[in-house]
Amino acid sequence: MELKNRHIVIFSQMQFDSRLESTNYTMAKHLAKDNYVYYVDRPYTWKDYLQFKNTPGYNARKPHFFSPKDSFIQTEIPNLKIIITPPVPSINSLPEGAMYRLALKVNERIVAGRLNKVIKNLGIKDYIFINSYAFYYPTMHRLLKLKPLLKVYHCVDPLIEEYQTRHGLISEDILVKDMDLVISTSKELSNVKGKLNPNSYFVPNAANIAHSQKALDQALPVAEILSDLKKPIIGYFGNIERRIDYELMTKLTEQNPDKSFVFVGPVDIDYENNPAFNAPNIFKKGAVPYELLPAVLKGFDVAIIPFKKDDVSSSIFPLKLFEYLGSGRPVVITDFNEDLEEFTGDTVYICKNAGEFTAAINLALNDTPFLQQKRLKVAAQNTWEHRITEIKGLLATNLNNKQKG
Repeated sequence: MELKNRHIVIFSQMQFDSRLESTNYTMAKHLAKDNYVYYVDRPYTWKDYLQFKNTPGYNARKPHFFSPKDSFIQTEIPNLKIIITPPVPSINSLPEGAMYRLALKVNERIVAGRLNKVIKNLGIKDYIFINSYAFYYPTMHRLLKLKPLLKVYHCVDPLIEEYQTRHGLISEDILVKDMDLVISTSKELSNVKGKLNPNSYFVPNAANIAHSQKALDQALPVAEILSDLKKPIIGYFGNIERRIDYELMTKLTEQNPDKSFVFVGPVDIDYENNPAFNAPNIFKKGAVPYELLPAVLKGFDVAIIPFKKDDVSSSIFPLKLFEYLGSGRPVVITDFNEDLEEFTGDTVYICKNAGEFTAAINLALNDTPFLQQKRLKVAAQNTWEHRITEIKGLLATNLNNKQKG
């Protein structure tokens, strides 16, 4: 059964204009190639509404916040619309309990009210509903007047930070149990969700290889932000937060004083002043637009993922791994998730400690065209086109089974 010309509502935790490319929005764009997709943007809170006033993000949403008849942004993809909801009260700081759950009902009603109007105004007769990591709203779908043909939870990460776990652990369990189908981006996550909902599947993250491959273009200039760094450059591209093994980074900078270690991406406020960044050969360059990814990767001599090995990291399947491979860069990572070797074969250096990591970096610096071709071949097997085919297959099969049953 082929999934085509279906209406698909994706309620996402990630905003469509997030600084970094997200799994959630990438999935929406690919599904919209041959389906009608309505991407419900993460609602602004009233705090966001005031804090981000007159920013580009605020201005893009402003005409749609309070207009039920004009409540979506039409993207450059004809079949993809971004649904903007009215701002909702800021409730995450409330303690877990009856008061929070009551306030949550108010927020869910605001979002569902807007979505009900969109469904009615656009004349949608049936649809698939995907909650894409919007675990904060575990029962919003129950308030939709037109019930979805299929309810899906797309779990893209474990809940880690305190602001997530405060209410998220309870909410996500409610959500998982209430779905017809659960899709997770790591084997470990799929196993955990499978205990609550047996109809649970693993579909790993992939990468926009066409984008990262631009790093192979000889005419592409290296990103300006790397111009002041001494070669060789050992680089990381992505969020700088709790997953990074900062103790490992301290050892690596000590063991490799001749190398520049650069971190490109937004820095979590809790890790801005981490002592690991005091080393003279480590540099934070801040966030850059996703468009600059190829130019940044082109400047890396070796791309790294120095994540901690713990219960959380064992369920992380990082998008950046395949972006690195697609750029042709040599890649060195820690052994944080044992599943990754299955998808990368012998093309990635996987290390247990700082000594192994340093040795791997030195090997990677003696890269060959043969090894680069092997990496590009692996990247080509882990594209979004492959993953979306898997997701569409799961959606079509489960929809068919549910309609038969």
